[in-house]
Amino acid sequence: MQLDLIYAYYKNDDLALGLATIERFSRLNPTHERSDWVLYMRGLTHMAQDRNFMHDLLRVDRSDRDPEPVKAAFADFDRLLKRYPNSPYAEDAQKRMVALKNRLANYDLATADFYVRREAWIAAINRAQEIQKTYPDTEAARQSLVLQKKAFEELGMQEQVERTEKLMELNPL
Repeated sequence: MQLDLIYAYYKNDDLALGLATIERFSRLNPTHERSDWVLYMRGLTHMAQDRNFMHDLLRVDRSDRDPEPVKAAFADFDRLLKRYPNSPYAEDAQKRMVALKNRLANYDLATADFYVRREAWIAAINRAQEIQKTYPDTEAARQSLVLQKKAFEELGMQEQVERTEKLMELNPL
């Protein structure tokens, strides 16, 4: 019955009740045979908190929106893969994690761009380097090099500009 409720809340976009039901179910049934599905649904529910019908309809870029639901979904799918690597939901969770990682990297890139536009050069450099360290295999990491180079140029740090240019050559856009 509770498993059906979890799915119904998710499908009806009643995400708060869905998460509350998931939490209650997980607390009361920690070794249930469908725990992998419940964890998967928790990830899907957190992902759903990041989307909005109007944003989807109008194709609004959400990279500058609060990433907390995305972080929670990523953690849920990561937990699923670690606890239940042979789950039928593991492959889909892995694919979703790639998309979530890109979403998180794009959020940080939007933040770095904000710092550049505000001429907060040190903050822009720090955020760009954090993107490169945390999300090295994303498009945002390559794009962050452009922002990093601009910030170093504005600060007159020629050695760092040249080092960043070399990185840009190694990681073309």
